Amino acid sequence: MSDDLKKGLEGVLVAESDLSVIDGDVGKLVYRGYTIEDLANGASYEEVLYLLWHGHLPNAGELAEFESEMAAEREVDDGVMATVRELAEADEEPMAALRTAVSMLSAYDPAPAEADPTDETVNLAMGRRITAKIPTIVAAFTRIRDGEDPVEPREDLDHAENFLYMLNGEEPDDVLADVFDQALVLHADHGLNASTFAAMVTASTLSDVYSSVTSAIGTLAGPLHGGANQDVMEMLKEVDDADQDPLDWVKDALAEGRRVSGFGHRVYNVKDPRAKILGERSKELGEAAGSLKWYEMSTTIEEYMAEEKGLAPNVDFYSASTYYQMGIPIDIYTPIFAMSRVGGWVAHVIEYTEDNRLIRPRARYTGPDPDETTFVPLDER
Repeated sequence: MSDDLKKGLEGVLVAESDLSVIDGDVGKLVYRGYTIEDLANGASYEEVLYLLWHGHLPNAGELAEFESEMAAEREVDDGVMATVRELAEADEEPMAALRTAVSMLSAYDPAPAEADPTDETVNLAMGRRITAKIPTIVAAFTRIRDGEDPVEPREDLDHAENFLYMLNGEEPDDVLADVFDQALVLHADHGLNASTFAAMVTASTLSDVYSSVTSAIGTLAGPLHGGANQDVMEMLKEVDDADQDPLDWVKDALAEGRRVSGFGHRVYNVKDPRAKILGERSKELGEAAGSLKWYEMSTTIEEYMAEEKGLAPNVDFYSASTYYQMGIPIDIYTPIFAMSRVGGWVAHVIEYTEDNRLIRPRARYTGPDPDETTFVPLDER
């Protein structure tokens, strides 16, 4: 065993994967051979799910069947919904509520308890059910918390349209539906990020898909991972509420030792390609609304951070203003991230368990030397 210490496992190869690859030096993201730009501009979220789970883009017939199977799984059992209501009325944190609800879904899954945890067919079916139900949970939680009744899912709408319909109680226009679907595509997978790795560690023990996804949701909730998108919007609102020039604000924040959210990445050394796409959508939404305030504020901060700190924005930086201009509550940005990334979690779990090996790293011991430590019985301490 090597004695080299790699904090955070940075640069350590732990698996091989066909799913996605990132070139951080040029800002390139690829899902199964397709660039993120091609997929974001030409494929729906359902097409990307099919690609990740089945290894190829679907033809028209395959896509129609897949969409129908997904739509049929959207309803959530009454027992789970009762818990969602209880959590919403108790003002639980959205990601904590989602974690609890997804874990509870396993009690209602039709797969037999003794199912082989490496059975790809069973795992895909579980993954499909989880992916279809998460939007229903997130929308219901949000509405109940806000004093409104949940909206039942519809099977005639696609994944993105149905979520926005359940969230707002009305069908979204084509522009909002398209922007949201594109955001889901952009967040669907991203190599062995922290939440995906957490899902794989859980799966490597031969635990089930529900346990793996629950582990991933708990990991995504942290501000150094999925929670950063919420932090970005709260930062932008702070600038706006202070009625301060964003350039002056960011200078003051840095002088005070504050962290400017949405910048830097463990893999990208240049601008995140997903941020480029969402930046344009944020601008389009601003133009449609007649105000470029959020977009211009963001670009001012981006330019300063690039010039003064050599830092480029990550996907969280522009997803924040994009979602905000769509009228989405700030504290469900991270649950929406989970709505998308669950596709990648499921894909990695299935891929890893095809040739499973328990993930079990070791730590360098820095504690007391047992040759210099004497055990003293309790009555003598």
